Amino acid sequence: MPGVCGAKDCGKEASLQCPTCVSLHLPVSYFCSKDCFSKSWSEHKKAHGVVPPPLPDIFVGFEFTGPLRPYPITPRRKVPDSIPKPDYYLTGVPLSERDAKRNGIEVIKKPKDLAALREACRIGREVLDIAGAFVRAGKTTEEIDELVHNSTIERGAYPSPLNYRGFPKSCCTSVNEIVCHGIPDLRPLQNGDIVNVDVSVYHGGFHSDLNETYFVEDESSDVKVDPNTKLLVDTTYNALYKAIEYCKPGAMYRDIGDVIHKVVKEHGFSIIRSYCGHGLGRLFHCGPNIPHYPGNKAVGVMKPGHVFTIEPMINAGGWQDLQWPDNWTSATKDGKPSAQFEHTLLITDSGCEILTARTRGSYKDRFVL
Repeated sequence: MPGVCGAKDCGKEASLQCPTCVSLHLPVSYFCSKDCFSKSWSEHKKAHGVVPPPLPDIFVGFEFTGPLRPYPITPRRKVPDSIPKPDYYLTGVPLSERDAKRNGIEVIKKPKDLAALREACRIGREVLDIAGAFVRAGKTTEEIDELVHNSTIERGAYPSPLNYRGFPKSCCTSVNEIVCHGIPDLRPLQNGDIVNVDVSVYHGGFHSDLNETYFVEDESSDVKVDPNTKLLVDTTYNALYKAIEYCKPGAMYRDIGDVIHKVVKEHGFSIIRSYCGHGLGRLFHCGPNIPHYPGNKAVGVMKPGHVFTIEPMINAGGWQDLQWPDNWTSATKDGKPSAQFEHTLLITDSGCEILTARTRGSYKDRFVL
């Protein structure tokens, strides 16, 4: 299966493999030509000293679609007794979500409820900004998770992903070809990676949910994120904001996918169909369901008091994905990169409010307010 050339500023489709990586059973590195391989050798050979640990038994015989491999995962972190918790924190089963399915979309309008929701979103934004500023080569996604966990509980909040349907960590970290729900582990980030950090917090009886995709590029390194992957990330960011511009009372949820598609198709990228945006508030996940692809059959019209996420997952290649045997991690089926951005939104009487909006203190990467 071909991949993307690992040479700096190339990004072409490639099928040549580094023979040393193959012999050491390292994640496959592709190059489009011998010339690109030679130019990259001085930096690429450093990867030969980083040998991944043996695969867990559940992955034996699994055909990975791209270079990324799972690394060891540390035990689940604890939350102080003093912090209020959602109903699933012990059992992993969100019973309240099951019971709410018959009640339709929650409307949040009371001033005290909106104040609590905004505070949960403010905390979520603050925690994600802390995590984003920490991203750099050599840091592990496990360290990102530890930082997210500690920053969340320091603010009196619970990290919503922790034990939600059994998820073992306090945030999701999705690297390169991972679409979503990547489990933080001990793999060090490498120059040229992209990583999505997805943060959700529960505070004052309400959940917030947001994520961003970051470049891993040390200034001192010659290895950078390839141009097509940067375009993918930029396009995903722009698609999210175009979709937000569409949101207002009376707008159809199903049309969000058409708006996103118009942005994505210009660059030949594709939209994941397995995962969608969702309602949230007192519940972590609830109605409405918001597909990001065109021609979907989503039901419902936006009304004041509706709270939901838009979180498009955009692939450099095909739209299909494949779940790893850990029953969480979703990878692109062709092994090409995927990017995502997410906000929590509130429909108001006159339009749409971004509850998790960036602030002047947000980590900006290359997106400037």
